Amino acid sequence: MKIHAILLALAMALPMAAQKRDFLTADEIDQVRLAQEPNERLKLYVHFARQRLDLLEHMFNQNKPGRSALIHDTLDDYTKIIDAIDTVTDDALKRKVAVDEGVAAVAQAEKEMLPVLKKFEESAPKDISRYELSLKQAIETTSDSLDLAQDDLSSRTKGVQAKDEREKKEIESVMQPKDIEEKKAEEMKAAAEQKTGRKPPTLRRKGEEVKKE
Repeated sequence: MKIHAILLALAMALPMAAQKRDFLTADEIDQVRLAQEPNERLKLYVHFARQRLDLLEHMFNQNKPGRSALIHDTLDDYTKIIDAIDTVTDDALKRKVAVDEGVAAVAQAEKEMLPVLKKFEESAPKDISRYELSLKQAIETTSDSLDLAQDDLSSRTKGVQAKDEREKKEIESVMQPKDIEEKKAEEMKAAAEQKTGRKPPTLRRKGEEVKKE
């Protein structure tokens, strides 16, 4: 999607700023739903992150009135995209799905994007007070995500799986025996369907809405 199209989508969303809005456009959400394979989904999120960064560069280069609100929202959207990248990666590793290709693309992109974000901060624009926190969060999130992307995948996998096991035990500790049995049956069914390829995992980000066909 071209920069002016994303700008238009953001501008239309401003009157609804008080309401919860998605960090992706409707078209991007559809693309994410179609990209079920983890590596492809990671590459897609990288593409969206680069688009947001291009959009930010455009806005920083044009000192137009009212730009601060758009910069603030775009930074927030960018940060959520980076968060989504880490969530998709961890979900895949938890299920022992290889994401070497996708993680490599993430690491390469974040190496290039982090200096651009820092350059925005160092330029100290006059209206920075209106989006300074969002900019700092974008920088910190990208830095943390880059560290994860550069980490050894086998070590990261062990950490993710260990965390998942701890969370499962915590949940089961407050569940009734009947609920535990039903949960295990659902997990076995999901694993069987995934193995046969009849029902691929969605890898949706936590809180991501699903449109009914």
